[in-house]
Amino acid sequence: MSNTLYVVGTPIGNMGDLSPRAVETLEAVDFIAAEDTRVTVKLLNHFGIKKPMVSYFEHNKHDKGERIIDRILAGESCAIVTDAGMPCISDPGEDLIIQCEQAGISTVVVPGPSAVISALAVSGQETGRFTFEGFLSVNKKSRAEHLESLLSERRTMIFYEAPHKLANTLADFYSTFGNRKLTIARELTKVHEEIIRTTTKKAAEQYADGSLKGEIVLVLEGKKDEERNEITLEEAVAYAEKLIDSGMRPTDAAKEAATMAGLKKNDIYKQLI
Repeated sequence: MSNTLYVVGTPIGNMGDLSPRAVETLEAVDFIAAEDTRVTVKLLNHFGIKKPMVSYFEHNKHDKGERIIDRILAGESCAIVTDAGMPCISDPGEDLIIQCEQAGISTVVVPGPSAVISALAVSGQETGRFTFEGFLSVNKKSRAEHLESLLSERRTMIFYEAPHKLANTLADFYSTFGNRKLTIARELTKVHEEIIRTTTKKAAEQYADGSLKGEIVLVLEGKKDEERNEITLEEAVAYAEKLIDSGMRPTDAAKEAATMAGLKKNDIYKQLI
C-alpha cells in the first residue's frame, strides 16, 4: 500500500453504508487526509479505527497538498476522505488527484455513497443522461449566467443547495426554466430522509418560507421540445428583469428571454421599458 493515495467514499448520513473494503483501507493506511478531522474522528471511533489525520480543505489545500505528496513519495500511504460521500467530487480533493498525477503517485478508488447518484436514482426522472452542476454561486450575475447557460440543456440536471438559500434557488429555477419537474431529495440516508417529487412552480410557492432544512439535492428536468409554448409573456418579462438586476443590458436581457420563451424580442422589450 506504500506510495499510494486511496480515495475513500464515506457515508452521507448512515454509518452502516461504509463498506467493509473502506474500513479495511482506513485501518491499513499510514494516515488520513480529512476535510474536517472533527467529523472524520466520529466515523473512525464508530468503527474502532485509530489513525493519524491531517486536515485538508479548500483554504489550506495548496500547502497541505504538497505535504501530503511529500509523505506519500517518502513511502507512506494516505486515504483522502470528505465529510460525507465521495471525495474529489465538487471537493478540493480534485486538486490532490492532479498533484498525484504530476508526481507519478498511484491513486486507488474505494467507492462509496454519493448524494448525486442516490438522488438521481430515486428522482423519478430520466437517468440515462444527466449533468451535475454542483452549487450555484451566491453572486447574482454569476448565478444568472450559470442558469442561463442551461436553458437548452436536455439532460437531467442535479444541483446541491444549502437550506438557507433554497427559497431563492427555487424561485430562480421557476423564473428561468418555467414549470418543470423537480425532485427535492432531503437528508438522504438519514432518519428524516424525504423525497419530494414536485414541479418548479409548486416548489417555489410551497417552500418560499425556507421551511425545508437539512442537506438538499435538487434534480431538475431537462428541456423538452414542447417547453417553449408553456412560457407566458409575463414569465419571460420577469426573467428578463432578473437578468437586468444581475447586470445585463435591457436589450440583451430581452433577447435572452425571447430565446428562452420562444417569443418576440420586441414584445418583451416593450414591457421592460
